[in-house]
Amino acid sequence: MPLCYSPTSAAAASASPAAARSGGLHRRSRTAPAVVRCKKIASLGGAINGALPCIPVSARSLLSPVTLPILQDPNMRNDTRLRIFSGTANPFLSQEIASYLGLELGKIKIKRFADGEIYVQLQESVRGCDVFLVQPTCPPANENLMELLIMIDACRRASAKNITAVIPYFGYARADRKSQGRESIAAKLVANMITEAGANRVLVCDLHSSQAMGYFDIPVDHVYGQPVILDYLASKTICSNDLVVVSPDVGGVARARAFAKKLSDAPLAIVDKRRHGHNVAEASITTVMNLIGDVRGKVAVMMDDMIDTAGTIAKGAELLHQEGAREVYACCTHAVFSPPAIERLSSGLFQEVIITNTIPLKEEKHFPQLTILSVANLLGETIWRVHDDCSVGHEPYSSLDID
Repeated sequence: MPLCYSPTSAAAASASPAAARSGGLHRRSRTAPAVVRCKKIASLGGAINGALPCIPVSARSLLSPVTLPILQDPNMRNDTRLRIFSGTANPFLSQEIASYLGLELGKIKIKRFADGEIYVQLQESVRGCDVFLVQPTCPPANENLMELLIMIDACRRASAKNITAVIPYFGYARADRKSQGRESIAAKLVANMITEAGANRVLVCDLHSSQAMGYFDIPVDHVYGQPVILDYLASKTICSNDLVVVSPDVGGVARARAFAKKLSDAPLAIVDKRRHGHNVAEASITTVMNLIGDVRGKVAVMMDDMIDTAGTIAKGAELLHQEGAREVYACCTHAVFSPPAIERLSSGLFQEVIITNTIPLKEEKHFPQLTILSVANLLGETIWRVHDDCSVGHEPYSSLDID
């Protein structure tokens, strides 16, 4: 069955101010962040008797309800200092963020010349404004990165007071250290470029490693997409006794452990991958997969920050089935999905593949097991808190206590 994706779900949140007031909200009610296989996940609705909306969870469910706060400022629509501009990388997410904030996207002209050069012109004044530029550096990474840099430069030259680069997916994040001699650290280089272009602050979602925040010489707000996935898993009311969280590799243990802690302190399992056959041709190298932990008869949730070619997570799923797992779910924030990821993920190994929309996914990459959740509310709330000089350290979305 094809998966349908509609960017209009967030717009409904601010469609009727009168309705919002009658529900106890000053500005809008929270909407569900996802579209699942041609069906919208039901809206959480507005506040009832002053209580925040949350997903109903049965006594057998995975965790306590996770809710996002509702903005309490009735004058947000009249705040002309806050401007949201979108690049060409993910305009649907940008529109959802603007709708959550009750704003229109800023007018901007972006075009490419015949020789590939990028032209950017703001179509409205931003003098003295707090500007947020939404542009993930997803594939094609170099094109989108250069576009972001030129957007920042255009805002700086237009006398914007503050420029925040909102980067839902930070490309080159995996090049964050030297694992061999004579290698570059591209993550630091990209951080320097964004800073030198004129950005005053960066907002990122689920960096590959948190140490990359230190590469920036400007403030960095780092939010996590996993709480959006936690909310969705809570709605499935899987018994916590049947659940086990699995790290697809040793490097993701801290992330999986923090995720398991949020799921009623679920048990943790680790897939240990080792290569045998050093100093031989690549074709002769054999990979041995070992499982640390018990998954027999359980629902295994594999958690990672991104899925690229899906080789590691697919081999891990095969091992989990061999070890007796009843069902296997794959969860990640960033769906890079380089070939042959779609073939591997849709091969029947996974009951469901749960991702977020930090990276836009073309329709031809959709498959029946795919579920897309939106991080628009999460990013929109963080943008407002940054603009309003409030703390963004609000549970549940600011931290997963990752060591």
